[in-house]
Amino acid sequence: MIDFKKNIGEKISKVTKLDVEEIISYIEVPPNPDMGDYAFPCFKLAKIFKKSPQVIAEELKENIKLDENIEKVEIVGGYLNFYINKLLLTKTVLTEIENSKENYGSSNIGEGKKVLIDYSSPNIAKPFHIGHLRNTVIGSALYNIYKYLGYTVIGINHLGDYGTQFGKMVEGYKRWKDEYDFEKDPIADCMDIYVRINNLCKEDENILSICRENFKKIEEGDPYFVEIWNKFKELSLKEFQKIYDLLGVKFDSFNGEAFYSDKMNEVIEKLESKGILKDSKGAKIIDLEEKGLGVCIIKKSNGSTIYATRDLAAILYRSRTYDFDKCLYVVAYEQNLHFKQVFEIAKYLDISEKYLKGLQHVPYGMVRLTTGRMSTREGTVVKVEELLHEAIDRVENIIKEKNPNMENMKEQAKRIGIGAVIFNNLCTTIIKDQVFDWNTVLNFNGETGPYIQYIYVRTKSVLEKTGNIPNLTDVKFELLQDKNSQKVINILYNFENVLNSVIDKNEPSLLARYLIDLSQSYSNFYNENRIINEDKDIQNARSYLSWAVGLTLKIGAKLLGIEMPERM
Repeated sequence: MIDFKKNIGEKISKVTKLDVEEIISYIEVPPNPDMGDYAFPCFKLAKIFKKSPQVIAEELKENIKLDENIEKVEIVGGYLNFYINKLLLTKTVLTEIENSKENYGSSNIGEGKKVLIDYSSPNIAKPFHIGHLRNTVIGSALYNIYKYLGYTVIGINHLGDYGTQFGKMVEGYKRWKDEYDFEKDPIADCMDIYVRINNLCKEDENILSICRENFKKIEEGDPYFVEIWNKFKELSLKEFQKIYDLLGVKFDSFNGEAFYSDKMNEVIEKLESKGILKDSKGAKIIDLEEKGLGVCIIKKSNGSTIYATRDLAAILYRSRTYDFDKCLYVVAYEQNLHFKQVFEIAKYLDISEKYLKGLQHVPYGMVRLTTGRMSTREGTVVKVEELLHEAIDRVENIIKEKNPNMENMKEQAKRIGIGAVIFNNLCTTIIKDQVFDWNTVLNFNGETGPYIQYIYVRTKSVLEKTGNIPNLTDVKFELLQDKNSQKVINILYNFENVLNSVIDKNEPSLLARYLIDLSQSYSNFYNENRIINEDKDIQNARSYLSWAVGLTLKIGAKLLGIEMPERM
């Protein structure tokens, strides 16, 4: 497909003799299409040429040689505005979609490159709550998009299956196991035990000390304690898989913290050999105060390890096992300091610069209830499985009211309900905090997942009424030159660029916003242009554009993890 932005950059570079990549980085898309398709801010060159932006713009306009790609160039307030050849743009976009079909927007830019994505990572024996949901769908969307752009992607579910909390769980199990059957709702039983033992630890410091010793025994491989720990893990994974199946999320590795239990000694030995480990009240620490990163504990005074030690062992293992170009950690921003510390300490593990540069924390905002912050210890969480089933049930009730004879009602309700939940987690910049509100999650009006699905279904309805998808050879591109058609075509043209931006910034909300923009633009096109038309040439052109929109919406939604319904 023609890269119009690059074409413009090359024209300006040829006149100015400046680096073409730098020129391209300056080119903008005007907020109003009436101001052109692309704009070059000439004030960027004012210092270099010691001239006013207006003079630079005039000289560029005079010297740039136009070709068939550009209809005209205009000067507006120090900007050089370029208007793309609409007929060529229309032909370029629709031909590319025709040739690519279900692979539209994909590329091979990631060929030969490997990306690890560490996401979801729920804690064993605790509920899978809405905080984990956001983590999971962000990671899954990134997984899908990187793969679509040609990368080899490894999805890792770094389970929280190690730590003092398991010493607490074991203690609670020993004390109260006869009160639970662990069959009907094992996670709820585990959570109840966890809340009870935490309350006991608050009342009695000795109980907390026993729990810490319990975990140390797990680390040392005590058969009795390991058996109980494995029971919690098996029960939890079985329950988590139900959620992953509903969301359509998959992983290539479930190696959690415990997997690295026999790999931490090497980390400690390497750090000791570098002379950076210090003793502090019986614990082993690394002082990062000079770098503004505080102190990082590597080994507690009782000999137990912490998250940092296990993450360092994971970095060492992953660098040896996967030869990655990027290793992304989709973890809440509350862990910003933790990852800064870990990535800094990783420099002492004799890991190549390639792997060190590839380590990236992808922080996301916290999810809070309208009543405040969630707490597993206090038992105030929203469970994801309940949320997903509630969403499905609510959608099914709406369908029964409005379209009681819909075929495959339960399947359509599932796609719409789960799509609503997923989109709600991805439609805003991921770093922003979210307040969980049922009314917001399941609001099917406005900028939501169901709205995108509704527009997709509308495109299908159009094609059913026209009878078929026209052949591209029967489409007269000159009949799609009106303002509303061109807005849709411009958005379709930018699909691959948006996907590239997503992986550049690890920000799936860019794709979610794109799908909203495409849906809204098509809605305007649909309202302003009569598609079912006595003039078959007009009908063919507008029907084909409807098909192209529906295809792109379906591809984009699938990359976010959302399946399209056939009816609404």
